[in-house]
Amino acid sequence: MPKLTYPITPSVEQTDDYHGTPVRDPYRWLEDVDAPETLEWVKRQNELTYGFLEKIPARERLQSRLTGLWDYAKASTPFKRGQRYFQFRNTGLQNQDVLYFAESPSAAGRILLDPNTLSDDGTAALNTYAVSDDGRWLAYAISRSGSDWQEWRIREVENAADLPETLTWSKFSGAAWAKDGSGFYYGRYPAPAEGETYQQANYNQQLAFHRLNTPQAEDRLVYARPDQPEWGFGAELSDDGDYLLLGVWQGTDTRNRFFYQDLKAGGDVVELIPDLEASYEFIGNDGPLFYFRTDRNAPRGCLLAIDVTHPDPSNWKVILPESADVLESAQLISGQFVVTYLHDAHHELRRFTLDGVALGDISLPGLGSLSAVSGKRRDDEMFYAFSAYIAPPTVYRYDFKSGASELVFSPAIDFDFQAYETHQVFVPSKDGTQVPLFITHKKGLAYDGQNPTLLYGYGGFNISYLPNFAVHYLAWLEMGAVFAVANLRGGSEYGEEWHKAGMLHNKQNVFDDFIACAEWLIAEKITSTPKLAIEGRSNGGLLVGACLTQRPDLYGACLPIVGVMDMLRFHKFTIGWAWVSDYGCADDPEFFPTLYAYSPYHNIKPGTVYPPTLVLTGDHDDRVVPGHSFKFAAALQAAQAGDAPALIRIQTKAGHGMGKPTAVLINEWADIFTFLVSALKME
Repeated sequence: MPKLTYPITPSVEQTDDYHGTPVRDPYRWLEDVDAPETLEWVKRQNELTYGFLEKIPARERLQSRLTGLWDYAKASTPFKRGQRYFQFRNTGLQNQDVLYFAESPSAAGRILLDPNTLSDDGTAALNTYAVSDDGRWLAYAISRSGSDWQEWRIREVENAADLPETLTWSKFSGAAWAKDGSGFYYGRYPAPAEGETYQQANYNQQLAFHRLNTPQAEDRLVYARPDQPEWGFGAELSDDGDYLLLGVWQGTDTRNRFFYQDLKAGGDVVELIPDLEASYEFIGNDGPLFYFRTDRNAPRGCLLAIDVTHPDPSNWKVILPESADVLESAQLISGQFVVTYLHDAHHELRRFTLDGVALGDISLPGLGSLSAVSGKRRDDEMFYAFSAYIAPPTVYRYDFKSGASELVFSPAIDFDFQAYETHQVFVPSKDGTQVPLFITHKKGLAYDGQNPTLLYGYGGFNISYLPNFAVHYLAWLEMGAVFAVANLRGGSEYGEEWHKAGMLHNKQNVFDDFIACAEWLIAEKITSTPKLAIEGRSNGGLLVGACLTQRPDLYGACLPIVGVMDMLRFHKFTIGWAWVSDYGCADDPEFFPTLYAYSPYHNIKPGTVYPPTLVLTGDHDDRVVPGHSFKFAAALQAAQAGDAPALIRIQTKAGHGMGKPTAVLINEWADIFTFLVSALKME
């Protein structure tokens, strides 16, 4: 293909000194995403990218097929509050899912909240929500244009009418209802001071209590730590309503502190676990006996009981010890522990008594993942949703009395799922570590090295990527292509040790794992370099950016999406400071050499032949600010010595991806697959 003529991106003389090492940053001006010059640059880049994509004949066909695939009825796992069941549903192509409530899980129910009515273009989305224990009240938070900032509102369930108050300057917060339904606890930030932008207001979260039918100005400050500006507070109430429970987080560190307040007896907040030494997830309680899922002295997780009247660690009791599988989560339902385990990067569901005696497994339909398990301690039923790469989310009800699961909802999609298969292999990385790799394709596919293949990865922040359904990849599979997902170090697939093996100074292991999986797919003739594309989002965008700059010879196309591309300055924007726990910080001489060695933006080399690359971001991303992608794309265009396109697609009125309307998602994936059809020469 002829080499593109890119919009001129002026460079500036900007050099920073990092502990004696001068580092150029010629596109620093693109960090100011609202400057007129940047807005003009965005316009010209989008004109080039969309003009390129519109000329590819497959675009219209892909758009039509994706629309058809997306147009199926969807339903989430129901959950019960009081005597009411709540569930999200979508008729097919609605931009946002709609919240219903009903008196039984099989009833048609009534609409409680339709986020599609919040804005004309679907860019206002439901961020999070909480229903009071009696099922009378809904607290819900709205985000606009993909922002992390939330606006809280309160709706009475019976008449679907909102109270007059709106709560602002909230972020990274849920809502915890008081037992009597009089109000809820939530996290908020101080409003920005004069001259301070909303992007800078990411410190000093406070825990507040909002009483219904009162203005936010009258909210009661429950807890704050001005001496610890990086602390945040995840609040919940114990089922008995006696305790306010605070999971105290700091950045994206998987460890947390745990505090509580005895609401019945009164008194101050008690620092039960004051140090950042392990993760603690509250499961439930019997009076002062608290149950936790933790990785304390158990990297793969265990269940622990702590009597808060005798809080010394010498008195703590392990109920479920660490096993070979990762204890990912646990819930108290029907008077027993329902525990989700990770076994070789897929889920298993098991039951135990409160003393840790095994009660048996709950059989799942296959090799896949659970997207939600809902139930309360007093319930005799629970609901769960199961999915896999070629199994759409299907909802089941489990009856604790009979021990049987029954189908509640199964979607009908215009796709022949029986014609496809998923299998798992283990790929040796550079240092010999066995990396799980899931491979999905049409049955009987010939391994002749000619199969277009899309390899996805993430590898960070203790997040695991399990077999999960995404409807857009069906269009990819229908084209005779292969979809592969690598479970890289840095995630939680094998517990905290797996996470630590891919963070800080060990981050290169993540890139080595991904490169090894790419090489394995080629060596096994599943694909070949001209037919292999790699994809990653956010931290996965960093992954693709690093692998692109380290091995530009290995791929036929690259898709770095909303990626962290400048590893020397990420901590200076919005919530970027919170990622230091996983990455380290260039201001620290200990971590600068490691970060500089793999930072995608800084490792683009002029005169290099790079593969076809489509960078994607949102112009209002306030998590990974778009300046990362802007600078990376500008540097890549300037350095490209080959004819392959180096393009950037910038979605307007969009953020990091949360709450993106269905119509926008369909357009985005039509563009991505159109680009891959061209880059991998699929037509």
